Amino acid sequence: MKKILFILAITMGTMSCNKFLDRKPVTSYTTDGFYNSEANIKYGLNGVYQSIYWEVPTSLPQYVLFDHYTPLGIERTENSSLGAGGALNPDNGTVLNTWVMAYQTIARCHSVLDGAKPFMDKLTPGAKQYLAEARVIRAWAYYYLVNLYGDVPFFTSAVGTDEFAAPRTPQVQIIDYLMTDLDDAATYMPWVSSDAGRADKSVALGLKARIALNAGSLNVGGKGVEYFKLARDAAKQIIDNSGRSLNPKFDDLFTRTGQIANVNKELIWQLMYSDQGVTRYHYITVGQVSRNYGQCGRFPTQILFDTYECTDGKRIDESPLYDPKQPNVNRDPRLKSTIWMNGDTIIGNTSGTPAGRVKFVMDNYRAITSFYDYNSGTWSNKTNADINSAAAYTSPANSGVGFLWKKYCNADDENVFKTTYNWIFMRYAEILLTYAEAKIELNELDNTVYDAIGKVRNRSGMPGVGADRIGNQGKLRQLVRRERKVELAFEGLHLFDMRRWKTGALENNSPTYGYPTATVVNNVITAGGYQNVTPDMIPNFKKSADADLNDIPDYSAYASKLKKRDANRFWDDKFYLWPLPQGERDKDPNLKPQNTGY
Repeated sequence: MKKILFILAITMGTMSCNKFLDRKPVTSYTTDGFYNSEANIKYGLNGVYQSIYWEVPTSLPQYVLFDHYTPLGIERTENSSLGAGGALNPDNGTVLNTWVMAYQTIARCHSVLDGAKPFMDKLTPGAKQYLAEARVIRAWAYYYLVNLYGDVPFFTSAVGTDEFAAPRTPQVQIIDYLMTDLDDAATYMPWVSSDAGRADKSVALGLKARIALNAGSLNVGGKGVEYFKLARDAAKQIIDNSGRSLNPKFDDLFTRTGQIANVNKELIWQLMYSDQGVTRYHYITVGQVSRNYGQCGRFPTQILFDTYECTDGKRIDESPLYDPKQPNVNRDPRLKSTIWMNGDTIIGNTSGTPAGRVKFVMDNYRAITSFYDYNSGTWSNKTNADINSAAAYTSPANSGVGFLWKKYCNADDENVFKTTYNWIFMRYAEILLTYAEAKIELNELDNTVYDAIGKVRNRSGMPGVGADRIGNQGKLRQLVRRERKVELAFEGLHLFDMRRWKTGALENNSPTYGYPTATVVNNVITAGGYQNVTPDMIPNFKKSADADLNDIPDYSAYASKLKKRDANRFWDDKFYLWPLPQGERDKDPNLKPQNTGY
């Protein structure tokens, strides 16, 4: 049977010193006998790496949107979040496109892997390393498919036309295959790749740990304990052997300059962009900043804002340090690293040159705000486009709930319309938290758990695990879940955390609330706003035991004083899985049954 190979020609850039990913994939050749050397496999692998740029229109990586399909983030249009409104259905374009992009990646992996099979006996160690990278990327694609759709068609080699009508494979079979395959692939790879953007042993075992943690939480195949052990052990291998550690500064992880340095090698795997050589830009930043220098389409929410502890290590409803009039004072420093709020000073750049730098004060209330003039070194009042412009309806004060993403956006050395910092797929902080969570779920409460969580917290100046949590599985479970939200916010992981923790109904049980509203007359706040917040305006996290465990705030006691949107937000448990795309089911009569409820 003649195999159908998917080889497409695309170009891309990278910041790697060795320019591995700068090479263009082969565009035209007879595949029979081609993958018989390290050099040719290397060329083919470049096409595999091209395929992980899962992008929606306007050069936006699909991965950026996953946290915006949860209450930690919102998109511009009300009630549009997949899984929190009526948009999630078998005909949804995102549902189809994500499926297609994942299988295109898998097909490219198979074109290289199958092509090299006849020559395995004579291939060099370098060639086998490249093939191992293709196997890791294939597992990466299946990670998304299984966690978004559940049981899916599963292939370990290229498919011919007679195999297109494939049935769904139980996800437990897929996961078990990936566990073994990732272990084997890791044996051919170094702990840290010499080329930025390439998969290595840390990626392989980190992905194994991530997949196993998800499967353990969901008790897939009734094997929850087994999967938690696999997650624990894979993460521990990285901790003990990879030589990686946390970057000294949290903020440096999300800027181009900091990523190039990658001090202590915290960044394990990145989606690469570059303004050098073969360029590749993205539009992440321009779509989520103030109208004063960009556009607005994605925002953080009050739920996320209120999850960050005070500096004493206590939640805001339990800490004497919390002041609802100044809600960002005395808080976990990661809050100020992740979210901009009213009164913060924002920086950016509209051209990538010194002349394009901007600095101004974010104001959710008034039609003027303070701007900094770099030439004169002075501040002056100018029109605030977030309040007074034709597009002000899209601003954080209107379309959002008073917040902007600072994470990934806090730099003035890049053109906001042509940014090239890398999107982080995986970093060492996640590995530490995965190890801790797996151990907690196994009730293996020891100093390695407290150390792993403490390292993540201490890096940002937060206290380690408190004495009241030592030996208490419930309190440790609460803490590690909180840490995953505040440490890894806007990194594309919470959609899957929400699914495995089964917190969808809790997180989506109310509208999206935000900053305190105000009456403004002649650019002066006459009533409301933060200065008129009363001491009782602290959310209730203890409406239920599950809400307390998962840090889900309730604002009903003072909801009338807050900005509100997504009034029709709702949850249905069918949202834990996306539906199979109807277009794919029309082509494949064996792609059934449809996921429950669709």
